[in-house]
Amino acid sequence: MGVKRIAVIGAGVSGLGAIKSCLEEELEPICFEQSKDIGGVWRYEENPEDHKAHVYKSVICNTSKEMTAYSDYPAPDRFPNYLHNSKIMEYIGMYARHFNLNKYIKFQSKVCSVKKHHNFASTGQWEVVVERDGKQEGHIFDGVMVCSGLYKDSVLPLESFPGIEKFRGVYFHSCDYRTSEKFADKKILVIGIGNSGADIACELGNVAKQVFLSTRRGTWIWNRVSDNGYPMDVVQFTRFKSILNDCLPTFLINHMSENKLNAKFNHDIYGLQPQHRFLSHQGTFSDDLPNRIISGRVLVKPNVKEFTETSAIFEDGTKEDIDAIIFATGYTFSFPFFESDPTILDSQYSMFKFVFPPRLEKPTLAFIGILQPVGATIPTSELQSRWAVRVFKGLNKLPSMNEMLADIKQKRNNLGKQFLKSPRVAFRVPFVKYMDEVASEIGVKPNLFWLFFSDPKLAIEVFFGPCSPYQFRLQGPGKWDGARNTILTQRARIIKPMRTRILRCSHAPSSVPFWLKSVCAALLVIVLFLVTSKL
Repeated sequence: MGVKRIAVIGAGVSGLGAIKSCLEEELEPICFEQSKDIGGVWRYEENPEDHKAHVYKSVICNTSKEMTAYSDYPAPDRFPNYLHNSKIMEYIGMYARHFNLNKYIKFQSKVCSVKKHHNFASTGQWEVVVERDGKQEGHIFDGVMVCSGLYKDSVLPLESFPGIEKFRGVYFHSCDYRTSEKFADKKILVIGIGNSGADIACELGNVAKQVFLSTRRGTWIWNRVSDNGYPMDVVQFTRFKSILNDCLPTFLINHMSENKLNAKFNHDIYGLQPQHRFLSHQGTFSDDLPNRIISGRVLVKPNVKEFTETSAIFEDGTKEDIDAIIFATGYTFSFPFFESDPTILDSQYSMFKFVFPPRLEKPTLAFIGILQPVGATIPTSELQSRWAVRVFKGLNKLPSMNEMLADIKQKRNNLGKQFLKSPRVAFRVPFVKYMDEVASEIGVKPNLFWLFFSDPKLAIEVFFGPCSPYQFRLQGPGKWDGARNTILTQRARIIKPMRTRILRCSHAPSSVPFWLKSVCAALLVIVLFLVTSKL
């Protein structure tokens, strides 16, 4: 049997990881990218041709470089911890060149349809029709990896805003926002307090006459900069804290987290106090919003009741004259190239571990990066790809259809109990737990018990340090010899771009006290010994 050919749809950050994963397992990938370059939503375009998701010029990634990296290719130590979109593009360009991925990509190639081959039940093959240079051509593939992304089509809910048709000013979705210059000395209303809404409101606050930020339910504001000045995800997303959170009751985690966020600034006083608890809904990243509010550059308002020709009337009865409206109301996703077939996707987009449709006769279709991790997308989608290609190749087996459906149902029930009802909630996953869950399928989850006895220094960093992607290259398929050193030097790479003024006798503060590390390490070894002795 010849080498299996795999179609990869999309050359964004997930698509590049998918191509690389195919090559690792000696599969033949062919990636179809509709645009003229790699990067997907991270590629800034001054005048995009569509109304799809695109970054605006000032966008900075909300996850830090060490937690956002591909697992065997860390970002250069000179790169800042939070990367501007241009730096993200530079990084993924370096990754693509290093592993020679571009030669597997067909640019300006639109996937028109993906259908089961007539003998799919026996071969698992797919018919893929692609349009290029105005001509359509058909291909047969042994597997398909859909990497088109979760943020695709903009949501503009004009029907929820009475009077919008009478408004004389301009209004548009945030996907069409590029820079702030043309809004100088104007009164701007931003609707929506997600990451994009908060970012755009803060940026406009520098030039606009006044910015109003409208929110239905409020939000908890997270800062990129956390304890001791380390990136937030480096401090929070550790195996130690993941285990600790499992041991603590939900109400206590909510209480502690909300107190910590309110200690930075009182969300009630600033008009941001949400109607939900900390763990019930995704928060918003913004280091600048409190500063804009306290300086009066941004005024937080409730939901809009209706619009007039020149103003907005809010649910609290207040009225403000405005010149422009920016709807930061999110995105949805779709797969228009698939035929209507419930075995591929049902109305709820059911996928086993957010990757495999459970009802297919053959597991030769994988969805990559179609999830909402509480953390970085690149490492989660890359790990999905590493799993998918091993399933395609027959090296890993999936459970039965009934077992997969039961797992999907259980996860939905758990999400429904914990989070507010929201389109994004159905795809939300905790970073450390999900990475470990997928890694266990492949056999690349770090063996902490073995590490504590064979390499205590590494074990302590793996357990107490950030759960960085490199941990999933320490063992098993795809093992990388550079993983150990990359993990042990990750803190140096975090510090280097900030230390541009060298001080004598300076030292890097640890995010976890040494005595706590020592005590917990000893307790962990004891627990692991007791668990294994009972097996």
